[in-house]
Amino acid sequence: MAYALFDIGGTKTRVAVSQDLKSFSEKMKFDTPSDFEEGIASIHEAIGALTTDPIEAMAGGMRGVLNAEKTGIVRDPTGALKQWVEQPLAHALGEPYNASVFIENDTAVVGLGEAHFGAGKGENIVVYHTVSTGVGGVKIESGVLDKASVGFEPGHQILDIDRTIFDNDTPHTLENLVSGSALEKRRGVKPYDIPQSDPVWPELASYLARGLRNTIMYWSPDIIVLGGSMIIGDPRIMLADIKRETAKLVEGIVPCPKIVDATLADEGGLYGAMVLIEQRQ
Repeated sequence: MAYALFDIGGTKTRVAVSQDLKSFSEKMKFDTPSDFEEGIASIHEAIGALTTDPIEAMAGGMRGVLNAEKTGIVRDPTGALKQWVEQPLAHALGEPYNASVFIENDTAVVGLGEAHFGAGKGENIVVYHTVSTGVGGVKIESGVLDKASVGFEPGHQILDIDRTIFDNDTPHTLENLVSGSALEKRRGVKPYDIPQSDPVWPELASYLARGLRNTIMYWSPDIIVLGGSMIIGDPRIMLADIKRETAKLVEGIVPCPKIVDATLADEGGLYGAMVLIEQRQ
């Protein structure tokens, strides 16, 4: 028997197969098709190229807002996967194998991977934040995703830091302050084209620290793991700046938890998928 792992993002999809839910060898990575049926076919093709063993179960992360049953998405905020909205994702993935399929938000699954196999391993209360095109996050307690009626959206918290940054029509959210898409909109260039020496990077660390202060106050984590292209890319928001600014903001209120970089790179979602199967099968 084998287990199929997937991570469906707005631009890239990753697929791997595990035999023991502890590791996977080879992975396949390809552009996520905008067409739903083409996307499903591409995932099945990748699984077939990786193993001929029967598939017992499948799990992974999907970008977008999941339905209540977590069998598909009801909205994709970016519109990149609008043809995947209201489609029977779980059924389409598992039908050829008669396999159970477990789906969670992509950020949540990466967080699970980091909590069990990466930078948060061994910690009880782990928060994972991703800072890339957008900003997301999840809380994991005792190795399990924290329950939520809808989902976690820390990137949409209001941070009224400096009203001169935005026009009146732009929400003063953490995501609009520190995400890659927001930075590109303000500066007119891709973040990776802005040199590390530019003062915008420590400025972003100061903004992000304010969001992390709220994370610490509301979720009281043992560790905060930071991932995404704006954190583990090059150039990046520097970890030392984030830690210093966050510590200043919580000083005298609560101890500052450990704040670390994610360690699983673009494989966090595949590691998290193994955890999902092990916990829910």
